[in-house]
Amino acid sequence: MEKKKVLFISQEICPFLPKSEVSSHARRLPQITQEEGKEIRVFTPRYGVINERRHQLHEVIRLSGLNMSIDDQDHPLIIKVASVSAAKMQVYFIDNDDYFKRKSTLSDENNVYYPDNDERAMFFCRGVLETVKKLGWQPDVIHCNGWFTGIMALYIKYIYSKDPHFKSTKVIYNLFNEGIDQSWDPRFPEKLKKDGFPTKLTDSLKDTSFINITKTIIDHCDGLSIAEESLTPALQTIYDLSSAHKMGHVTEDAMPKELSSFIDKVVNEPVLI
Repeated sequence: MEKKKVLFISQEICPFLPKSEVSSHARRLPQITQEEGKEIRVFTPRYGVINERRHQLHEVIRLSGLNMSIDDQDHPLIIKVASVSAAKMQVYFIDNDDYFKRKSTLSDENNVYYPDNDERAMFFCRGVLETVKKLGWQPDVIHCNGWFTGIMALYIKYIYSKDPHFKSTKVIYNLFNEGIDQSWDPRFPEKLKKDGFPTKLTDSLKDTSFINITKTIIDHCDGLSIAEESLTPALQTIYDLSSAHKMGHVTEDAMPKELSSFIDKVVNEPVLI
């Protein structure tokens, strides 16, 4: 039987960034999934704060060079790669000077979230999908970690739904309590419309609050998992109301088997969205 292919995307991964709930999960989950017999690829943004020399990042020339238009502005896509030798896995980095050169991740030195995080997320998700196509690697499921990655579900369900490369790809969103305490750019729906999204979706995102965007993302996911022992009441309510396949919080010891089984379930069983 052919191995299931799982594409892990995360807004941060250790050891390239400090340990956090998201970065620690994003480091461990691909490894245990690979050890359970599945094929993996891992993608994350290449923030300027990541030390390329220390972590031995290098550009993959054959994958770089594509220009992607976000809000009518062209941005060159640069792909870099590094290894996590202890986990026997490679990590691909989505890079672009306009969006990721700054010496921080998603917020500035005053912990204020960048106003263009919506564009950065759009560039990241599209960059991942275009790179995977260049690799000739067709994922059965995309496992998203962190709020920055969630709109991947929208791209799969709308923009790439007719692309033969992703026609059967499912999306799992791993829920963390970490979020943002400010709304996204009010022009976010307009930018999505320029990317080809239908009016029905963009109208539903006129409220650019974190909770409404999260709800919209979850409405388009095939599977949901909970990364932390308990969610905030607002996230728990959205989770409970979802019709997606669900995996509640799992202990570290049980995670390898539980996650592998859950991925199989999401890939093999239809879900009403």
